[in-house]
Amino acid sequence: MPSAARTAALEVLRRVTRGGPLQDVLDRLQGRLADARDRALVHELVLGTLRRRGWLDHAILRLCDRPLARLEPAILEVLRLGAYQLLFLRVAAHAAVSESVDLARAEAPQAAGFVNAVLRRLQREGPPPEPDAAADPMAWLTTAGSLPRWLAERWLAQLGAARAVERARAALEPPPTFVRLNPRVHDAAERVSAAGSRLESTAIPGCYRLEGASPGRLAEEGVLYVQDAGSQLVAQMAQVRGLWLDACAAPGGKSLSMADEAPEGSRIVAAEASRRRLAVLVRLAARWGARSLWPVAGDALRPPFRGAFDGILLDAPCSGLGTLARNPDIRWRLEAADVPRHAARQRAMLDSLAGLVQPGGDLVYATCSLEPEETREVIDRFLAEDARFAQAELPEWTQPFAADGRIELDPARREGDGFFAVRLRRRA
Repeated sequence: MPSAARTAALEVLRRVTRGGPLQDVLDRLQGRLADARDRALVHELVLGTLRRRGWLDHAILRLCDRPLARLEPAILEVLRLGAYQLLFLRVAAHAAVSESVDLARAEAPQAAGFVNAVLRRLQREGPPPEPDAAADPMAWLTTAGSLPRWLAERWLAQLGAARAVERARAALEPPPTFVRLNPRVHDAAERVSAAGSRLESTAIPGCYRLEGASPGRLAEEGVLYVQDAGSQLVAQMAQVRGLWLDACAAPGGKSLSMADEAPEGSRIVAAEASRRRLAVLVRLAARWGARSLWPVAGDALRPPFRGAFDGILLDAPCSGLGTLARNPDIRWRLEAADVPRHAARQRAMLDSLAGLVQPGGDLVYATCSLEPEETREVIDRFLAEDARFAQAELPEWTQPFAADGRIELDPARREGDGFFAVRLRRRA
């Protein structure tokens, strides 16, 4: 019988391949496992296999007597899981192979011998040699770099070979963990230390890099909130005073940060179109103790507001291509046409929200993508078409991350996820 952890990991991969949201599927299936070590193994197997899928397929293909597209989907996922354990984890080779054979037997008994033969050969021969990233960057990006061809072509055209390879390498590694402490918990730092973790300050106010033990229990208790550095930076850029709107608020981290930093009497309306995600946000706000935060149901394309806000934060839904290390399923789920589709929606959101900013107020635009269509081009077009707004100065502390008055966080510099942000001001 295959282990519970590997069985769960296979099920997560199968559901994600069919289009299920990675984090939701992972949380749901991990929740069935009582042992924390099993949950950690599932997490490692799933995210590692997705990050390295291009290379795993390249290694498996040379050992197969048929194209991978002709394999049953479940058997291909079994092979990927087995290959990932053999090539990247400190797992006994015999255990990786035998567990994979058991998984295959449970899915398709006739395929067990085939899985055994492929993985035994991989164990003996090891992986194929990597293409030379400098001599043939496309070959490296689509194999060792584990990018789909359309994305490799896009990054080569936009960034050049060296930067494209650098960014792809960063997306292969687990990202750093960043947190914020709850200012209402006076001994939050001491409790983090007592839990076996260490806090390292960053250039972003209130943002810490966390090293050591998992922050899970402290997050559940409202002591800290796990939030990427870019997401924290965007919230800090808002500089809340008066009445602000977080127009696409879920899961709620930026709204919490805005509420924590806002002076007495300020209010943050946290709008979210999804009722399910709004319910999560409501529970989070209660656990955090953010009383100046007002969660409401609202769609940024059709905002249900009549009055003017002192400022609006639009962290727009996007391709998420800046988060490939954290959300490795994105690279296999997206297609080239999705990027301009997201950009069109982002422009529509800006247009729908702009009139809700009162004269002299701010509109902060952000995406967890660095693709030009979703970042610079969206803002340049908006400013060209709406004379009411101009680009505003950034806070002094953002200068290490800024160029031409706009923020770009690069995952290749270990700054966390890729993020773009700009602050616009409505003319008085």
